Amino acid sequence: MGAIFSSIGAGINAIISAIAGVIMAIVGAITTVIVTIVDVILDILCCRCFGSRRSGMRTGRRRGGATSATY
Repeated sequence: MGAIFSSIGAGINAIISAIAGVIMAIVGAITTVIVTIVDVILDILCCRCFGSRRSGMRTGRRRGGATSATY
């Protein structure tokens, strides 16, 4: 009789473990999507706030390098 209850308990444990694994996978996927969305939003905000200043610095460096180059 104990073996029957033990096997039933093991089956229930396996089912609960499988459900927990699926829930963990879903939560991980949702977390990844949220982090990606926040990352994209922050990239857009940083480009709008600092884009002109950074692009001007890059352009200045390129122009300076191009004028001093000899061919």
